[in-house]
Amino acid sequence: MVQSGANAYMNNSVSTASPQELTLMLYNGAIKFANQGLVELDNKNIEKVNNNLMRVQDIISEFRITLNRDVPIAKEMDKLYEYMIWRLTEANMSKDKAMVEEVIEMLRELRDTWKEAMKLAKTGNKPASGE
Repeated sequence: MVQSGANAYMNNSVSTASPQELTLMLYNGAIKFANQGLVELDNKNIEKVNNNLMRVQDIISEFRITLNRDVPIAKEMDKLYEYMIWRLTEANMSKDKAMVEEVIEMLRELRDTWKEAMKLAKTGNKPASGE
């Protein structure tokens, strides 16, 4: 019953979220699954490692698919996403924690930048020069 309520809440959160909030949720989900992959690496549960890292790759692939190619930074973002997928693939094959941690750090930086951009968009502020 509790799980059903949690699922209903999550479904409602997703269905009522703005595109910006959905992107933030995806970043958080990717970080969560990558961290779970690290835990499963420690537990030597190879199937769960694979499942979690594949979920991260799926989220990053979604970011690539939905890039607005008319925006100049899109090409660089696509390269970054491609690199992260490659690192996760390598990490999954070699079971290398450092590669997963590298991707987690990149995802955290992107998520934090996205959160800041959302705040600035809400307030109509622009970052100070030099930031």
